[in-house]
This record gives sequence, structure tokens and C-alpha cells, in this order.
Amino acid sequence: MPNAKSLRVLVVDDEPLARERLLELLQREPGVEIAGTAEDGIAAIEAIRTRRPDLVFLDVQMPGKTGLDVVREIGPAAMPATIFVTAFDQYALRAFEVAALDYLVKPFDDERFEQAFHRARRLVELQEMGALREQLLAVLQGTGESSPRANSSRSAGESPYLERIAVEMRGKVRVVPVDQIDYITASGPYAELRVGDRTHLIRETMQTLEERLDPRQFIRIHRSAIVRLALVDTLLRGAGGDYEVQLKNGFKLPVSRSRREELERRLGVMP
Repeated sequence: MPNAKSLRVLVVDDEPLARERLLELLQREPGVEIAGTAEDGIAAIEAIRTRRPDLVFLDVQMPGKTGLDVVREIGPAAMPATIFVTAFDQYALRAFEVAALDYLVKPFDDERFEQAFHRARRLVELQEMGALREQLLAVLQGTGESSPRANSSRSAGESPYLERIAVEMRGKVRVVPVDQIDYITASGPYAELRVGDRTHLIRETMQTLEERLDPRQFIRIHRSAIVRLALVDTLLRGAGGDYEVQLKNGFKLPVSRSRREELERRLGVMP
């Protein structure tokens, strides 16, 4: 039985700020020993095997090997207690809920962290790892893919697309309904969600957002822009052959040549 006064914790996340946030919260907890950190799935696998932590905070969306890939490679029988960390709280996480696993949705507040951490600590101290490993196996079998986007656990009639996104605003977590988003633009490794006159920053790729948003409502018009189709007012052609869309609020966004035909089709523009 792990020593209740010394819980060894490994933090796995490809975002430096996310790792720092977890480490800061863990330092407030008594009897916690940091077993190390890892910034990708390959490093996580090595750290779990060599450092043998009691508990792992494991990011789901990582380049290369995802969090579920890590669990698959380690194997449920050898996997420590695990708290999944993810940017999305839509249908993929329902698999974790059904399996009674805990997770944190970025950005999370102190109270939510404490709830997940104390529950995991209790499982470790009570040596309930057998049940936990069975639940991990259920998650892997339930998703059927090494990606949090698998939808085999989705109930009939349930939307496979994002309905809300958690964002941080002034130190608080706010849930933004997707049906309030006007458009999304890329900003380095981040995406900016435009909601009316407000902008919210999240760390997610445009490719992932394109896959997770309902294509009946949104269309990607440029490598750096996704727009709500209903808000497109005018398709503009510049002198050099470049295109833009003008939204109903007057804002303009670029349209790449490779995506122009699809946009015209979706807008009902006749050739």
C-alpha cells in the first residue's frame, strides 16, 4: 500500500503553463512527492515505467501519442491511478464518466482539482486499483480508438459535435456555448473564439476545432479562419484574385483559393 503521507505524482502535459499550474496546485497538498513531469506521450511512458508514480495527471490531447495511447501501451494492469486532463468536455468524456474515471477540463478551478485529486488519493490509499484498472480497460474498449474523438460511446440521437467550450476569463472558468461563436481565428498555438464583442483564447489547433464543430453550422475558409456559415453576408473578390468574406457585422476574413469552391457551394453560389 502506498504511503498515505507520500503520494508520488507524475504530471504529463505538452503545455508548459498547464504543467506549472498542476505542479503549483500539487504543492499545496500535504504528503505529495512530485515523481516528475513529461511533455509528450513517449516521455510519459518512460516516466511511468521507471519512476512508478502512484498517480498520473495525463493530458488526453498530445502530439504523437495521446493520453489514451499511453494507457494502451502501459496496459491497464500496470497503469497507476489516472486523472485525465483535456480541453473538451463533450461526448468523449462521457466514456470516462461511465467508467467512473475522473478528469479535468481545461481551464479548471482549484475546487475541481481538489475534488479529482482527493478522490484519486482515496482510491490509491484504499488499494482500489483493481477496480480502477478495470475501468481504464472499459474506457479503451469503449472508445475503440486511440483518440478522444471516438464516438462509439455516444448515445443514439446525441450530437457528435462540440456544444460548449470551456475558457478562462479573468481567472474564472466560463463555458461558452458553441452556438454563440461567430468565428474562430488562429493565433500561433492558440485559437481565438469571437463571441459578439468578446474574444476568448484557447490552446487548440484549427484542425481539431474544424473536426469537432458541426459542419452544417461552421466552415473553414482559410488555414487560419473558421466562420459560422449563417453570418456570411458577402463573398468579395479582390483585384489580385484573392477572396474575402464579409460578415453581417461588417468584419472581413480571408478565404483561401483551395476553400473558395466549397464555400461557394455551401452558400449556394451558382458557377
